[in-house]
Amino acid sequence: MELPFLKNRPPRDSYSVGLDIGTSGVKAAKLKFSEGAVELVDFRIEPVSGGLPSAVKKIAEALGIKQVNLSASGTSGLLRYVDFPKMSKAELSGALKFEADKHIPFPINEVNLDSHILKQDVASGKMKVLLAAVKKDFVGQQLKIVKDNTQATVNLFDLDSVAIINAFNFNYSTDSKEASGTPVALLNIGAYVANLNILEHGVPVLSRDLRIAGNDFTQKISDILGVEFSQAEGLKINPQEDKIDKITMAVDSVLANLSAEVRTSFDYYESQGASSVSKVFLSGGGSNFAPLPEKLSGLLGIQAELWDPVIRIKQAPGVRGRLSKGVSGQLAVAIGLALRR
Repeated sequence: MELPFLKNRPPRDSYSVGLDIGTSGVKAAKLKFSEGAVELVDFRIEPVSGGLPSAVKKIAEALGIKQVNLSASGTSGLLRYVDFPKMSKAELSGALKFEADKHIPFPINEVNLDSHILKQDVASGKMKVLLAAVKKDFVGQQLKIVKDNTQATVNLFDLDSVAIINAFNFNYSTDSKEASGTPVALLNIGAYVANLNILEHGVPVLSRDLRIAGNDFTQKISDILGVEFSQAEGLKINPQEDKIDKITMAVDSVLANLSAEVRTSFDYYESQGASSVSKVFLSGGGSNFAPLPEKLSGLLGIQAELWDPVIRIKQAPGVRGRLSKGVSGQLAVAIGLALRR
């Protein structure tokens, strides 16, 4: 199954840029679309230590950005999966604000709303609809950052979870062993927020933002080892041999809390009469901790592994040498955004 809002087919010989403006770093991916191929021609990851506007400006100048796709997550946007009375797309558009008011915890006049019909054949004359909302003030802030620091225009605004699903579905088709059969989960661990999505044959059925993320691991390492936060971040990604046991022990409690949040989501999903989640695919900068897949697998009782958001995307010669799997995992949102046309 292919969802139009998740995987749009681009025109020939065109470029698209996904700009993931995060709280600790800005990531961008520039894709070239030509007949029968998608190529990653450049990417950038900039820390925000020098300020968010500066990071965005550096990336825009480096990539020659003319148009970008942006996204939101955390408290600025959300996804809901709602059973609506069966109706046409036109009728859904007309009823959206009224129905969304029951499910969105923000004043409706303060958000931008969108929707997509996932299933038409839900029992009792209903249909399953994905409902998306993003706060207008957040959209305004992001648009201003782009306007003030680049020459680019904004093509579309998405949600991180949708971008991640988009990237996964493009790279792991629904008939592949990774995405077919039993449900799978995508866990994208950022600095402050982790996005959890459960997919059935590539179709999203549950999405949550978790408040346990990469900086919690780093802070724990900083506290236990008595080092600065920046040094702890480096030790998390490249742990020294003589410190790896202490680092692993330091993050055990954070991992236990994260796995408990994930398991709660799995239990809720499975309580609806669904099949059990069979595998967890990890991405995001917070997943760059070598013991994470094995540790999380043990805590959840199912396999957890890193996935590659560019495994089916060609890489330009200048990109190939810079793009390790750990780096590409940080680009999942940016890649998913750039795939939207």
